[in-house]
Amino acid sequence: MDAREIPELDPQPRDADGHGYVDFLASDKLSVGLAVWPRGATDHQRPHSEDEVYYVIEGRGTIRVADEDRLVQPGSLIFVGAGVEHRFHDIEDDLRVLVFWAPPHATRS
Repeated sequence: MDAREIPELDPQPRDADGHGYVDFLASDKLSVGLAVWPRGATDHQRPHSEDEVYYVIEGRGTIRVADEDRLVQPGSLIFVGAGVEHRFHDIEDDLRVLVFWAPPHATRS
């Protein structure tokens, strides 16, 4: 078994806007990470080669996927297909987001 306590994870390193990310679980077909974006941060991510599912644990803001905006809050679940433009914006309260990747996230070693 590989188990983690999400509240104990600290996504590092943090960029100038305070965004942090940590991969913490992986298999041959899936990986999981935790991302944080502080209130007012700018999300600079680019499309990825993996499918992603975002699950918002804490915070409020908006996500843009392709040309569609959606408000997010605790409990929101968002699918983003590989290669699709997306980013969080108008972050009202610090976001803590679980990120599920399939296949596993490319930066994972």
